[in-house]
Amino acid sequence: MEWLLVAVALFIASGLLVLGLRQKGNAVGAAGAVLGCLATLAAVLSGPFNSFLTMLLPWGLPMGALSLGLDPVSRLFLLPVCVLGAICAASGAAALAAEHGGTDRTGTHWFFYNLLLAGLVLVMTARDAICFLLAWEIMSLAPFFLIAHHDEEADVREASWVYLIAAHLGAVCVIAFFTLLWASTGATEFAAIRLSLSHGGLAAPAVLFVLALVGFGAKAGFVPFHVWLPEAHPAAPSHVSAVLSGAMINAGLYGLWRALELIGPAAPWQGWVLIALGLATALSGILQALAQGNLKRLLAYSSVENMGIILLGFGIGCVGLHAGAPTVAVLGLAGALFHMLNHAAFKGTLFLCAGEVLHGVGSVRLSHLGGLGKRMPVVGAAFALAAAGIAGLPPLAGFAGELTLAMAMFHGLDLPGLLPRAGFAAAMAALAAVGGFALAALAKADGLAFLGEPRTKAAATAHAPGPGALAPVIALAACCVGAAVSAPRLFDLAAQAALTFPGQSAGPARQAVADALGMQWGVLTVLGGLLVLILAILILRNRLLATAGTRREPTWGCGYLAPTARIQYGAASFVEPAARILSGPMGQKSRLDMAPGWFPVRARLTVTAPDRLKTSVFTPAFELAARVCDSLKVVQHGRVHLYILYILATVVLLLAWKL
Repeated sequence: MEWLLVAVALFIASGLLVLGLRQKGNAVGAAGAVLGCLATLAAVLSGPFNSFLTMLLPWGLPMGALSLGLDPVSRLFLLPVCVLGAICAASGAAALAAEHGGTDRTGTHWFFYNLLLAGLVLVMTARDAICFLLAWEIMSLAPFFLIAHHDEEADVREASWVYLIAAHLGAVCVIAFFTLLWASTGATEFAAIRLSLSHGGLAAPAVLFVLALVGFGAKAGFVPFHVWLPEAHPAAPSHVSAVLSGAMINAGLYGLWRALELIGPAAPWQGWVLIALGLATALSGILQALAQGNLKRLLAYSSVENMGIILLGFGIGCVGLHAGAPTVAVLGLAGALFHMLNHAAFKGTLFLCAGEVLHGVGSVRLSHLGGLGKRMPVVGAAFALAAAGIAGLPPLAGFAGELTLAMAMFHGLDLPGLLPRAGFAAAMAALAAVGGFALAALAKADGLAFLGEPRTKAAATAHAPGPGALAPVIALAACCVGAAVSAPRLFDLAAQAALTFPGQSAGPARQAVADALGMQWGVLTVLGGLLVLILAILILRNRLLATAGTRREPTWGCGYLAPTARIQYGAASFVEPAARILSGPMGQKSRLDMAPGWFPVRARLTVTAPDRLKTSVFTPAFELAARVCDSLKVVQHGRVHLYILYILATVVLLLAWKL
């Protein structure tokens, strides 16, 4: 446990130190992040993975305690924080060195980057509600300044404010959740809350469930609380986007897991609500990803989709627990945690690759890219690898994670009653549809960015990243390959965490895990054999072609002998068949401006895909909140005697209420 304190101290000390440095601030900030992540990893790996460790330290506050702990769930959620935090720090150091050199802005960036990592570590180890809320606020505030790194751009400022408002609307629900728990139990420590609830009924369990789902769902990006993700990721530096998508939004999942542990899914309908919301989030996210023409926005909506898949696993687990089906419960929960690890590795790789595309071309609009696989082959290969994994293609670990969830639902078909059978059958069909749309969306991203011919001069003259920028991309791509090779081992770690969820039947659940592990090893062996066979065929093909002699020609243009980039598929034309049927869920709108006459001299097709929830619901609500806040500025008049009067009036009102 001491390593946790060392890690937090390294994050905070290096962050404060870098504020006073200019020329070496970039290196010091990145080094502090890497060392802090290594110290956190040492804490995670200290002792058996399924061990429980706690630490209670005095902190002088009248309420709560600095209570920290490590258990299988905390260890599992800290793994992406350690790996992504360190690798993205190295990537950020290379990017900021080329962008700013040694400036005050660089020091501020590393202060908030390290503060974010410290907040994540404290959130995922806190064992007291007050400590958790303080860490949650630190973790929620730091990304605002990271997203606003290029605050000279209006879009960046708007994205950072949208994030801040969404984060604190969620935080209000989280605070209300713990306040109601404290009012019901009189305790703030998690263990004391569980003990108190085990002796008596819980007041308003449905209200607590909704507060937890909304509060933590706003951080995780569940629909309809996802509106900040597609705004924040294109605005933030790419290494920040990788950490936000691969590690920070996991804090919402972690908080929901702890909330369900504390209050439990009090009724079967709550599990089905999680399943329905998970499927709605997954389908909405991937359909909107399919419509995007901006690479980073596409990846942001893909994160929404994957958060929905993980929430689906939570719901399957809760339904299984209520139905007394340990196999369904443990496979659902373990599959969700396993998919969380896979998503962190794949999405981190994709965002770092998108960052190198941005640095090399100056844009991440798909209409400005094309042919980049020839100019930056390592980035193109890493992007294709991670895209295949996040789309659930074998033999990568994303396939194993979704297969586990499908197994859980398949076992759920044996539950008695019409609702479980119809519900799980529909959920399996929806998950298959999500997988198909994900494959199409990631094929669009990879194909339009890295294949074909360059669509702009900037793409034709794009420069390959240097060794310092390539190393983090290669490291995360290696993590994706390592996850595929060690998928059964990662699933075992996820299962150990899932077995700690209250209400599990230990014996049957462990047997279900053992059976699933056997299946994972069998699938890995078969896929490994097929992969070796395919590689052998490819090597033989290349040798035969080398002996026969080959020549390179321009990309085939359907028989056209003089192809240009303008006849290639674009972001809109690639998905045009799907948009004919699903334009509503995809949110895609098109407008054709054409000169009159039989032979128009000009024509322009404009295709957009705005987020309808943001434009029709959240933007008006945010604008109303801004107007209300502006109207309250009347009390800020600068007169000290009136401020003292406000304080006295507040004290009198509090005394009157108390008496």
